[in-house]
Amino acid sequence: MAAHQRALQCPGAPAAPVAERGQRMSALPRLMPRLMPWLVAAALLALWQAACTWAKVPEYLLPTPLRIAETLWADRALLGAAWLTTLKITAGALLAATTLGTLVAFAFVQSRWVEAAFFPYAVLLQVTPVVALAPLIILWVPEPTLALVVCATVVAVFPVISNTTLGLRSVNPELAAYFRLKKASRWQTLWRLQLPSALPHFFAGLRVAGGLALIGAVVAEFVAGTGGTSSGLAYQILQSGYQLQVARMFAALALITATGVAIFACMNALARWAMGGWHPTERSAHD
Repeated sequence: MAAHQRALQCPGAPAAPVAERGQRMSALPRLMPRLMPWLVAAALLALWQAACTWAKVPEYLLPTPLRIAETLWADRALLGAAWLTTLKITAGALLAATTLGTLVAFAFVQSRWVEAAFFPYAVLLQVTPVVALAPLIILWVPEPTLALVVCATVVAVFPVISNTTLGLRSVNPELAAYFRLKKASRWQTLWRLQLPSALPHFFAGLRVAGGLALIGAVVAEFVAGTGGTSSGLAYQILQSGYQLQVARMFAALALITATGVAIFACMNALARWAMGGWHPTERSAHD
């Protein structure tokens, strides 16, 4: 009897390890999309380091990643203060662009005449280079930080206006007819139908506006040439270029790039938080 029980137990003994291996194998494809960008970045940095070391490239032409990391740590106080200045300008511009762009989109949706009259001027702001507008804005706005925020806002506001207007108009026709049948007020239609329908478009515009706000802040700092304690990363790049401190230039550029990636990630997280529990676009993207 005991031998018969052992014979029955033996074939089933490896079942648990096999199941664990299967779970690990099934988890790997889910992790790969997150790991691949980091693996590619590590490979590119290793190739960069090896190429510069093997070819003995001078540091004033192209510093190695290790040298850039050393400079980033050595100049952390200077670059950290400049990064906070640029981040403050970017955050203020993104907040202003989101508020202004959403209000303008609401006005456009309420009246086709308003949209026809003023939308071309929003396009005009978008196509006019900020490099041409920045000197005028800096001349008209006496406070330097506020002038830079205005410049970055001009760059970042159009995607919010365009995407939010498109989203507010992209409602289900059957649902719109149902709201009209129920004699819903304009406010009820906006709050309960148009706003939920517009959220994917709004957050798509917000993702673009976040990057544009950072670009606008950096370009405005270049044009303004601000210095002293209120200087940003763009000013540090200019000063490092004048002094041939190329490693510091790359360190400042790395901070700008990391900030842009962090802003995009924050916008994605905000979209998941706002829509992940109920909107089909976010649920299908993470199934």
